[in-house]
Order: sequence, then structure tokens, then C-alpha cells
Amino acid sequence: MKQKILIFMLVSFSVLALISCGTLGEKKADNTLKGVVQDASGQAIGNAEVYLIPSSDVEAMAKIPIEIKRASKNDEPLEDNLAANKGRYQKGITDSMGNFSILNIPDGKYFIYAVPADKEHLPGGDTASKAMSTDEFRGKTVKILLSGNVPPNATYIGSSKCLICHTKYENIKKTAHKLGIRVGGKDSELQDTSRFPEFDNGLKKLTAGTKFYFYGFDKTRGFDKYMISEKMPSDPASVSFTATFFKDSDGKLKFRTENVMNPSDTPRVYTVEMTYGGALYKQRYLYRVGKSLFPFVQYNTHGNDSYNDRSRKQWRDYHADWLFNEETKKLTDPPKAKAFDKECASCHYTGYTLKKTADGEYIAGAVNDENGEFDIDGDGIPNEINIGCEVCHGPGSVHMKSPLNKKAATIVSPRKLASERSSVICGQCHSRPQGNLKNDQPVNKDNKMMIPGTSRNDYLVNYTTREDAAPKDFWPDGIHSKSHHQQYTDFLKSKKYRNGTKLLSCADCHDPHGKNAIKHQAKAEVKDGNLCISCHAGTSDIKAHTSAKVGMAHEKISCIDCHTTKTMQTGAGFGKGLIGKDGKNYWMNDVTSHIFDVPRKTNVGVKGIEPGKAMPIPYTNTCGSCHQADGL
Repeated sequence: MKQKILIFMLVSFSVLALISCGTLGEKKADNTLKGVVQDASGQAIGNAEVYLIPSSDVEAMAKIPIEIKRASKNDEPLEDNLAANKGRYQKGITDSMGNFSILNIPDGKYFIYAVPADKEHLPGGDTASKAMSTDEFRGKTVKILLSGNVPPNATYIGSSKCLICHTKYENIKKTAHKLGIRVGGKDSELQDTSRFPEFDNGLKKLTAGTKFYFYGFDKTRGFDKYMISEKMPSDPASVSFTATFFKDSDGKLKFRTENVMNPSDTPRVYTVEMTYGGALYKQRYLYRVGKSLFPFVQYNTHGNDSYNDRSRKQWRDYHADWLFNEETKKLTDPPKAKAFDKECASCHYTGYTLKKTADGEYIAGAVNDENGEFDIDGDGIPNEINIGCEVCHGPGSVHMKSPLNKKAATIVSPRKLASERSSVICGQCHSRPQGNLKNDQPVNKDNKMMIPGTSRNDYLVNYTTREDAAPKDFWPDGIHSKSHHQQYTDFLKSKKYRNGTKLLSCADCHDPHGKNAIKHQAKAEVKDGNLCISCHAGTSDIKAHTSAKVGMAHEKISCIDCHTTKTMQTGAGFGKGLIGKDGKNYWMNDVTSHIFDVPRKTNVGVKGIEPGKAMPIPYTNTCGSCHQADGL
């Protein structure tokens, strides 16, 4: 009997042991994260802290309206959550070989975020922006690649030197970023306008000889205080002055200003040195006065003189008020403080610098590059006066000289940063902050631009005095941007920037290197929905999606028709929208809102507003082919 009891007890203990070990019944998951932290050169990164940021925390943050201010605690989805909760988040620390492990992780989804102990690398990692579930990393080794950091002693070298090794990125020469400023009608060795056959249409018109009449001065307007016409307006008395473009005997394009109100005033002649824009919707012309450049006249690619909106005609005034004084009724030179060098160049030049001369002139500088567009500082070497490699990757002098096993640690790789640090590289210029110069240029007290890899918080603190656009740059709802180059301003408010699944950066949809010829440097075709469906596969059935959302199946539309409304205007827009019975119309703008929501006709910027002044909504674009504007 005792023997039977002993056998029973042994069997019972064995069963209990097997159950507790998971051999019988449901096996308990071993939620251990194992990984290694390196850089792209294969260099192990020791003593780095690897944190698990619960996706639920980021989801909770996304439900609270984002605060666009320096003290904000919710405009950096990962870094702000880490700062607030570092003490309670699980973490691992890498050994000398870069290896780490985190044990006993509760089931769930996490953003894996690495913080290096050294100054050679930047926080985040190439795995940081996509949440991983415990099922995805269980039993696997996760490899995390960190971006390098630009050493403090690094200097700019120019894109020509970068392309010696990185030949596969030659297509950057074909991007709008590289074509922003160009010697009239001439590509530099770093430029290729072949993707934009209409690039010089405006320049050709001016070179052939064009005379503009500037009339109807309105001091309440912004940069287009004058109406502009190639013909004498019906009321000659309203004309202040004319500007006549001509090709001089020296082969250069020039323009002559003449005072119509006071013909005895001595005419003035200026030389047009470069074009400003032209790849997409507009082009302006840079002329020199003294040592500084100034922009004048805007050519609207899609402009039409039959439109009754002055901003949408083929030619639009651009600061003609700098060339004529309406109080004295005399011609004048532009104010020195309004030079392109001071007001605009920082977001265009690579390695931007700024000097002010004793007589008040502003002279911008850029990195020397033998294949650059123009010698702006007169030292005999051309300068790279457009967006080059180092604007996004940082000054490359140390990187160029480093051995192969150290190269990755000396340059910034935006794809290995968390999305918030990656996006602010683009966002510093695709928004409307103010910096040390008290204009839309985000420069610090030394008039320098942000080095890539800087956190959004450091950027706001050290490079801005006003974090973003003024109220006038938004539609009445205070949400959707009205002024152009505010894509980042909108994007921060989108669900793509803060969510619990995948935190997007600009480079998830756009290709900065311009490898293909798709419009706006998109990574895939947009109109057919391929770009959107690469993430939103579940909504590829447009009929089912629209039926669920608006109660009617649509099939002749794509994602962008509803979700990327063009609320902003940079050129003439795309002409007239729908025309109501009263003959008034909604104008169609040309810059996409990056909020990716669907503005409704009940929006405060639309309901009850005169059509020509209302915020453009999808109703005026694709929807307008079937629906009527009346009643809005």
C-alpha cells in the first residue's frame, strides 16, 4: 500500500512539474527580446540602452491634440514618451559586442528605441518607427542599426565629392531641390532639368523681350501689391511704373524700370543673374543690387490671364513695391534688409553662412564646389547654392577621410533615426517658423542651419523664435494650412506622425534622391493608389471603402482625391473649380495638405463663405465632376 502511494505521489509531482514547465497544457511564452546594436559599418555599439516603448502609450498621446511649442510634451511621439516614462519602461544594455536581452516582456506591441552612450551615434535606430509585437521578435535576434553623428570639427565639402563614391545617387541632379536656383537657362554639372521640359518657359518669354505695367497699388496686400499686365491697363493713371526685360549686348538678361508717374525720374537697369524655381508651379528671377540678390516677378506655370484673381494670372507681381516708392512717386532700389541672401537663402544653400557688411548689405555664402551653380562670394570657385547631400546627411569632411570601419559613425543616415528626428530635417524648411533673423529662416544665433540628427526639441529651442506659422497662414479652422511650404506643419497633426503602429517620416512616401521620375519625388505612383496601398492594403477596394465611409460606392476616384486636398497655393493653382449659378467659383490650389484628413463642406472655412474665398475641399476637385457646387 505504501509503495502504491509513493508511486502515485511521484507521478503526481511529475505531472505538476511538466505542467509548470509548459510540457503539458498551454506553453507559457518566453517573451525575451534579444538583439544587437551596430552601425552600418558593422561597428558594435556597447553600453547602449535599448528601451521598449509600449505602442499603447503612443496611441494615447495621439488622442491629445498636438502642441506646437518648445515646452510641448507630445510633439515627439517616442522621445517625449521616453522622457516621461523612462523609469518604468523595460530596457536592456548592450555589452561590448553590442548584444543585449530584455526578459519577461508582457504580451503586446512595442517601439524598440536605442540610446547610445557615446557621442558618435544618434538615438533611435532603423527599427524605432515601426511597432513590433512580442510574437514578431520572440525567438529571434533583432538587429538595430544606429545612425552616425557628425563630429563637431566636420566641414562641408560639396555634393561633387559625395558623388565620387555614392554614384548611385546621381539622380539627385534631376530633383527640384537641386534645380531651385539656376543660372538663367544653363544647368551646372550638378543639375539636370531633363525631367521638366517647361522649366524655362517663363525665362524664354522674358529673354524675348517683355514689358510689364505695374498698376492698382494696394498696400494691404502681401508681396503682390501691384497688378501686373503686358498691356497698358484701361486706366493709364493707375500705372506707377514699368519694367522692361531685354537681352543686352553682353548676352545677359536685364530689366529697366521707368517711372510712368514722373517721366523725368532716371530709369534704372538691373541684371538678372539666376532663376528661382521652375520645376513645378512657378518661377521668379533673381537680380543683383550691390553684393546681394533680390527676387522679382513671378511666372505662374498654370496661369491664365482670363482669370479674375490676380494671383492666378500668368504673371504675378513679386515685390515690385521694393522698386517704386508710392509716397515719393520715385523709382528706388530694394531695401538691403530684404535681400534674398537674408530672407530666403538658408533653406536653399548647402553650408549656408551670412555676413553683414559695414554699409548694411547682406551676403550669403555656401560651400565651395567645383561643379556648383555660381560663384557667389567671388573667390573664383563656384558654390553649391541648392540643396545638396550634406543638408540631410551633415558636413562630410571627416566622413570622407575616415577608414571604412568608421565611416558610418561620422555621417547622419536619416533612415536610421526615429521618424521625429528624420522628419524635422525636411520640416525645418517645409514649415514657417522664425529664427534668429526674425523671418521665415530657421537659423540659430550664429545664423547657421540645423545639423541633421538634431532632435525636434533642440531645433525649436535653438533655431526658432516662433515655432511655426502665424494665424494668417491657416484657413479659418486654424488647422489646415493656407500658405505654401507648410507640409511639415500639417504632417505633425496627421495620424501618420503619431499612432501606435508605424510612425511615418517624409522619406516613407518621398524619395529625396529622385531615383525615379514620379511627380513630387514620390516613391510610387500616387494617382493609382499604389503608394497609399503599400501601407493601407486593407482599403485597396475603393468601392467598398467609400461605401463604408460615405454610404455610396465610388470607383472612379483614388485615395488622393479625398485625402490630399490641395489647400495651399504656391503658383496659379490648377485654375477654376466648380462654377455656381451665380457665376462665382471655387479656385483649385496646387499644394497638398499633409494632414490626410477629408475636409467637409461643413468646415468653418467653407460653410457660408463666398466661393472664391473659401478653403478648397475635395468637392471642388474630383467630386465636382458629378456633384454641384450650389448650396455649399
